[in-house]
Amino acid sequence: MARSAAEADRGRSVAAPAPAGAGFAAVIALPFGPFGIRTADAGLSGLVFLPPGTPLRAPADALARSAAEALLAWIDDPHHRFALPLAECGSPFQRRVWAAISAIPPGRTETYGSLARTLGSAARAVGQACGANPFPLVVPCHRVTAATGIGGFANARDGWLLEAKRWLLAHEARR
Repeated sequence: MARSAAEADRGRSVAAPAPAGAGFAAVIALPFGPFGIRTADAGLSGLVFLPPGTPLRAPADALARSAAEALLAWIDDPHHRFALPLAECGSPFQRRVWAAISAIPPGRTETYGSLARTLGSAARAVGQACGANPFPLVVPCHRVTAATGIGGFANARDGWLLEAKRWLLAHEARR
């Protein structure tokens, strides 16, 4: 007799990974792929690029609905200013990097090195802060590039995340 999935999993010491859309108040379709929205009492707690094929999820609360509307408005106009409550997170250094990134206008880029010089830091530290950014698009880390090319994105060096970065930069350059 065939065992159920729950029976088959019993006794394993490693839990199965959660589905890609799990834990999100919404998963919306954006031109570069699915995008997850996490909310908390203090505001948005995370925005996440999700793998292609992740199922969409209608907004579960008013904040997720507002965030989805704001993200779609940004897709229509990259000069759209976000006015979303963000849960406070990150180290003081990360928050300084994220503030500096937020000052880069749409259609422009800055290198990790030049941002590091402005902040009196190292390019690698700026890159790590970019990779830890919990609010991509709102804090537009895609506007930070390597001196020799596009650089990484969301802790990825290739694949669909880098394709999303290319799309975002091209989208802003067209406007």
